[in-house]
Amino acid sequence: METNSYKQKLDDKIKELNSTRVYKKITPLHTKDWYLKWVASAFILLAVCFRSVGIPEMDLWFSIVGTFGWAVVGYLWHDRALLLLNGVLVTLLMMGLMKFYYGV
Repeated sequence: METNSYKQKLDDKIKELNSTRVYKKITPLHTKDWYLKWVASAFILLAVCFRSVGIPEMDLWFSIVGTFGWAVVGYLWHDRALLLLNGVLVTLLMMGLMKFYYGV
């Protein structure tokens, strides 16, 4: 009985691998928002790199640029969650930058 279950799972997996189904990506390629989201993501990754080596000023600047880019992507996609999250993050990061420079 256990062998039949194993054989059935194996047959299902083989059918799945041999499937001719084509999955289309929803996100369009090489549009303005596509480039912006990748550049913004790169800035955020660089910001985390600066944070990990202890350079807070560069971390704040790169984080602001990256999160602002994602806020714009949220606006272009009409995605309120992305827009809200990144809009608030830009504000908080700018407050951190002011504290860094002015001690406010």
